[in-house]
Amino acid sequence: MLGFFDLERIDAKKRDVVERTKDFDEIYELFSAKKAQKQSDRCIQCGDPYCHNGCPLHNFIPQWLRQTAGKDFEFAFALSNESSPFPEVMGRICPHDKLCEGACTLNDGHGAITIGSIETYISEEGFRRGLKPAYSKEKTGKQVAIIGAGPAGLSAATFLLREGIDVELFDKQARPGGLLTYGIPGFKLDKHIVERRVKLLEEEGAIFHQNTEVGKDIAFDELSERFDAVFIGVGATKSRRPGLDGDDAPNAYLAIDFLTTIQKKLFDEPVELDIDVKEKRVVVIGGGDTAMDCVRTSLREEAKNVTCLYRRDAQNMPGSRKEYINAKEEGALFEFHASPRGLVRNDEGLVVGIEMVKTRLGEADASGRQRVEEIAGSEYIVSADVVIFALGFDTVAYPFLASNGIETDRRGGIVVDENYETASAGIYAGGDCHSGADLVVTAVRDGREAAKAITKKLLV
Repeated sequence: MLGFFDLERIDAKKRDVVERTKDFDEIYELFSAKKAQKQSDRCIQCGDPYCHNGCPLHNFIPQWLRQTAGKDFEFAFALSNESSPFPEVMGRICPHDKLCEGACTLNDGHGAITIGSIETYISEEGFRRGLKPAYSKEKTGKQVAIIGAGPAGLSAATFLLREGIDVELFDKQARPGGLLTYGIPGFKLDKHIVERRVKLLEEEGAIFHQNTEVGKDIAFDELSERFDAVFIGVGATKSRRPGLDGDDAPNAYLAIDFLTTIQKKLFDEPVELDIDVKEKRVVVIGGGDTAMDCVRTSLREEAKNVTCLYRRDAQNMPGSRKEYINAKEEGALFEFHASPRGLVRNDEGLVVGIEMVKTRLGEADASGRQRVEEIAGSEYIVSADVVIFALGFDTVAYPFLASNGIETDRRGGIVVDENYETASAGIYAGGDCHSGADLVVTAVRDGREAAKAITKKLLV
């Protein structure tokens, strides 16, 4: 180890920018075995590993880096899968610069270990060699219903199956994966990656009920009566509108509707909206990873030009730095210190422009983040044929929650105790439907921890 003295940080190579914007294939190439070993060898094996602490899953990062550097590959694969339900997914989509890599000791001067790329390599090489994560061969006879087959639900299913508890997942979409399948574009996460993990769960006995919405296609009461426990992991899928007059115009879309529609078209599935951005001026409002997904998707859908408007500056964007860089490389335009004030519509009710006002960053608020202040008299118009609002997500008030005594807070999040159990005994919840919109990795953590609590209660 300690190879950082002789080796610099090397990021995964990206496909040529001209070629990659022609399709939805992943843009990053996998590390070779040699590169993964050398980059792993840069780790200094901290006594108190900040990368481990910076990861919401508390993955055994130094340990599997050491095994990769030492070529004990099977052990690296086992360690990588021990704390994570699908490390090959997290290695691709986590904002590593804000989590594990951001916390890396070497990040200050030497360049953090390329943890995400190595994590992805370990899984992909493991699958290539025929390795599989370990699951219990002994069945307990217990069964758990999981509502929602997104990140939290798939995570809960994984860790329950590892304890010999059977699971059935009920999901309203045509395919499992939730956000992983329909919300995150293929250039970040190839859909075959998700399908492969689902197949592994099915091989271990998981049963998926797709196109099945609880409260509509099947009663919640039926699940609570049939199963020993129920886990709710329905996410937070209600996109926020800016509250501007006319923000529901026919050519003004919510981010999740836009991304889901494009992905369904790629799957050749029926769509509810007819969205076409080809040769159109697209404006995306927002500065997080979802905004970057919308920007980069629009470019691949052959928009005439794509502009992202954000009320702060590039340094204060809430998403991953690499996603912003990728969007810029692919041709996106950015206007910072700009906040929407109104929508300009034509006689047909279509948005033709957005009235913006210039902003500046003022004094810090209670959280330590600088407040956004509008500059009087700085209004201007940005022309647009299509507007996409990427302003975050809220929880959905599913009727079956209140009718079954499942308490929610003022934000609509499901209230749970320290064991992820709701006020209704035997009913658990986790992920965005509990905490509000957050990172995939935090939803995955909730699913894992809820599974542990369910296991402990059922197998006492």
